[in-house]
Amino acid sequence: MPELPEVETVVRTLEYQLGNVGIASCEVLYPNIIDNVEVNSFCELLKNERFTSYSRRGKYLIFTLDTKVLVCHLRMEGKFYVEKDLTLVDKHTHVIFTLDDGRYLLYHDVRKFGRMYLYDKNEPLTCLSKLGLEPWDSKLNVEYLRSKAKDMPIKQFLLDQSIIAGIGNIYANEICFALNVLPMCSVSSFTNEMFEQVIVHTRRILENAIASGGTTIRSYTSSLGVDGRFQLSLMVHGRDKEECKICHEKIVKIQLKGRGTYYCPRCQK
Repeated sequence: MPELPEVETVVRTLEYQLGNVGIASCEVLYPNIIDNVEVNSFCELLKNERFTSYSRRGKYLIFTLDTKVLVCHLRMEGKFYVEKDLTLVDKHTHVIFTLDDGRYLLYHDVRKFGRMYLYDKNEPLTCLSKLGLEPWDSKLNVEYLRSKAKDMPIKQFLLDQSIIAGIGNIYANEICFALNVLPMCSVSSFTNEMFEQVIVHTRRILENAIASGGTTIRSYTSSLGVDGRFQLSLMVHGRDKEECKICHEKIVKIQLKGRGTYYCPRCQK
């Protein structure tokens, strides 16, 4: 699943490629992709709207238009393509935006888990209402994290989007390694110093991943001519049975709360 760095890469790339282009028309081929409005209304309301700004909140892409705001969550395998024709349209293409410069913005999703939401510009973005703080929010501090801490594994804590928005499986594994703690270690035992390190390493790892264009593994690429390079820097994620880059112990993979979890049994305690 694309996480914060990958979504940030997609947002920046779309902004570069699309700019202030307008939407001439829209066609939805799989109605369930559209979440909060009727499909016909979704298409009609987007006609003649123009992109004015691009942003991100957690793992959500936010496209501000003239009078509307289009929000998209890519979920497991959602991707965008900007194309000059419709030759790439296939059974996994679910939304086609015809742009007023003759190009097409295609939404492609093998698993069909992605969702799109459309709001009036002055309307609350309710699909984002349960998200926690962004990693760089000034309110993300030791006191905030301690107030959210329960008897739960640190990895589960990091994955909870209502606490910190944007961290997924890849980066949760990497943050746990940077903290030198086992992913199953209870966050209720963390000291203030450890919570401070959660903030430091979360920001550092996500910033480095964004600078590298995200992580390209399995089904993810930005699909816009940008492939992430952060997979070259991964310390544990996806490295089952490979040697730890620090101590040379074999990386272990387990299932924790249903998620593939990687750690070094020597470096992490």
